[in-house]
Amino acid sequence: MTESKKIKLFNGRKGDFIRLTHLDVDGVMRRRLLDLGFVPGAVVEVLRKSPLGDPIAFRVSQTSIALRKEESLRIEGELINP
Repeated sequence: MTESKKIKLFNGRKGDFIRLTHLDVDGVMRRRLLDLGFVPGAVVEVLRKSPLGDPIAFRVSQTSIALRKEESLRIEGELINP
């Protein structure tokens, strides 16, 4: 049995895989993220963090996207092993 740990997307480290559980984002940004594949149950890989941690590049559904700190702090998931 694998252990899972709740984590905000912002707190992920390069190479981490996170299974999304909750998006606390509204409006146009929510629609954009859902369209890109940021849906509950999707697995997101942390690709790269800039030196100050803002923005962070993620891969989800064969798409790479950079999110700002404000956005990535509002998305939660479970840290998983690939």
